[in-house]
Amino acid sequence: MADTPNTVSLTIDGHEVTVPKGTTLLEAAKTIGEDVPHYCYHPGLSAPAMCRLCLVEVEGAPKPMPSCVTTAADGQVVHTQSDLALSRRRGVLEFYLVNHPLDCPICDQSGECKLQDYVHQEGRDHGRSREPKRVFGRDDFGGDVLFYGDRCVMCTRCVRFMTEMEQDSRLTVVERGNRSVIDTFFEEGLEGTNWSGNIVDICPVGALVSKDFLHKARAWDLEHTPSICPSCSQGCNISLHTRDNLVQRLKPRENMEVNGWWMCDHGRANYEWMNHGQRLEAPLVRTEDAVRAMGWKEAVGALLDRAETTSGSVKAVVSPFASNEDLAAVRSLVDALGGGSMVYRMARADAEVPMDGFPILARRRDLAPNGRGAEIMGASRVGDDDGVGGLDDVAGHDGVVIVLGDPLVDQDASFGQSASLFAYLGMHGSPATGAADFSLPITNFAEQEGTFTNHEGRVQRFWPGLRGPGAAQPAWFVLGAFQAARSGDPAPRSAADAFAALAASEPALAGMTYDDLGARGAVLNETVSVPGG
Repeated sequence: MADTPNTVSLTIDGHEVTVPKGTTLLEAAKTIGEDVPHYCYHPGLSAPAMCRLCLVEVEGAPKPMPSCVTTAADGQVVHTQSDLALSRRRGVLEFYLVNHPLDCPICDQSGECKLQDYVHQEGRDHGRSREPKRVFGRDDFGGDVLFYGDRCVMCTRCVRFMTEMEQDSRLTVVERGNRSVIDTFFEEGLEGTNWSGNIVDICPVGALVSKDFLHKARAWDLEHTPSICPSCSQGCNISLHTRDNLVQRLKPRENMEVNGWWMCDHGRANYEWMNHGQRLEAPLVRTEDAVRAMGWKEAVGALLDRAETTSGSVKAVVSPFASNEDLAAVRSLVDALGGGSMVYRMARADAEVPMDGFPILARRRDLAPNGRGAEIMGASRVGDDDGVGGLDDVAGHDGVVIVLGDPLVDQDASFGQSASLFAYLGMHGSPATGAADFSLPITNFAEQEGTFTNHEGRVQRFWPGLRGPGAAQPAWFVLGAFQAARSGDPAPRSAADAFAALAASEPALAGMTYDDLGARGAVLNETVSVPGG
C-alpha cells in the first residue's frame, strides 16, 4: 500500500519503490538507477508513446507496456530486464535499423547517439535485413538546423518542441507509414525562431544537426564544463564543450529553477568571443620613458607604490560580464583608496523574448550575465541601450580611474589622461586603454571559477573550461594580492575564499557559502519590506 495518500508503492526489478502519484514507470525506474531505453519521451514534452522502445513487463498486463505513459500503481510488479521486455525492445531496435543508414563514421551524433547506445546495450549482434534502405537525403530546415531524413526514427520530439515549447508549429510529419518524414510548412523554415536550436539537443540520433558544429569535432574529443550562459541576465545553466583550448559549442544544462532543459538560439551562438585572440598576456606598466612588461610581483609592487603617492577620489568602470568576486574586489579597492563611485555599461534588447511553453525562461532585455551583481556591489548603470557612452565624467577625472573588463572601444586616446592614476584590468587593449598607467591581463569567465547573479537574484557558480593566455589571472586574485600587500592580511587563494569574503561583507549574501551554491545556485538573502511592518 502507499505510504501516504499522495504516493504509490510498487516493485521494480525486485526493488521496493515509493513514488508520487502520477509518476510514470519510466521515471519510477530511474529512482533505482534503471534508465529504460526510449526515444519519443522527453521529460519536458508530452509523451505520445509512439516509438514503442520503452516497453517493460508488468505482471498481470496482457502485453508489454510503454513505460513512458503507464502510470505507477500500488502493488505493481514491473520487470524492465525480463526476457519478454528485452526481446520486445530488441525487435523494435531491429525495425529502426532496417532503414537507418550505417553512416556512423561521418555522423555528428556519433559518440552521443542513443541508437548506438541502445543497440550496443540491448540490440542484436547481427542484422538480418536484405532490403534496400529508404532514402530521403538532407534538407536545410533554416536557421542553424540541418535535417538528415535517412537517420530519423520519427520520435517527433522536434515537432512537439516547436508546437509545445516555442509554440510556433513550423515542423510537422508529412506522408504516412514508411514514407513518413519531418518537414517544414511550405517554404517557411526555422529562420527567425528564437529557440529552435533545442531540437538538435533533443534529437536522439543524428537526424537534426547544427550547421555551426557540423564536422567540427567528435563528441568523445570534447571536454564538458558546467557554466552559466553570459548572453543575458536569465543565467541559463550550460555546459562549455571545449577542445584544443577553444569553445566548440554551448549546450544547455538542466536546472528546473532557471532554464529547464533549454537555452535560446542567441546564447547558443554567442561564444566565438571566448576564443578571440590578441589578448593582453603580461602586466604592462607605464614608466617615465616607456611601457614595460613586468612579472606580477613587480607590477603589483609598482601599483602599490603609485597608490600610496596618489590622491583624489576614485571613479571605477566595471563590466557586467565580470564575476561577483571580481566586482567585490574592485569595490573593496575603491573603498580602500578613499571611496568613490562605480558605474557599468550594458547593452539592452528592445524587448524580452519568452519561451511560451516554459514561462520562467526568456531571453532577458539585459544582455549581460551580471548586471544584478554589479548593482549589489554598488555600481550604477550608465550609457545607452547599445552599451556605449555615459563615461564623460570618468574620462576627464583627475583622481584615480579604475577600469575592470570594459575595453572602452567607444572612447578615444584622451580617456584617463588627466587621471593621477589610471589602472586597466582587462582582456583586450584599445586606444583608450593605451593611456593606462597599468594594463593588467585578466581572465574571462570561461577561464576562471566564480559566480554570477541573475535577474531574479539567484547566485550561480561557473567553472573554468579554458586556460587563460600568458600570465592572465582572475581580477579577484590580482586585486586580492594588491590589497594583501597594502594591509598585510592574507590574500584569497581561491574563488571560494573570494566568495567567502564577499558573503561576509555584503548583507544580501550573508550566510551563503560556496559549497551551498552547488551546481544549481541559491537566491539572495534580500530584506523584504512589509507594508506597515
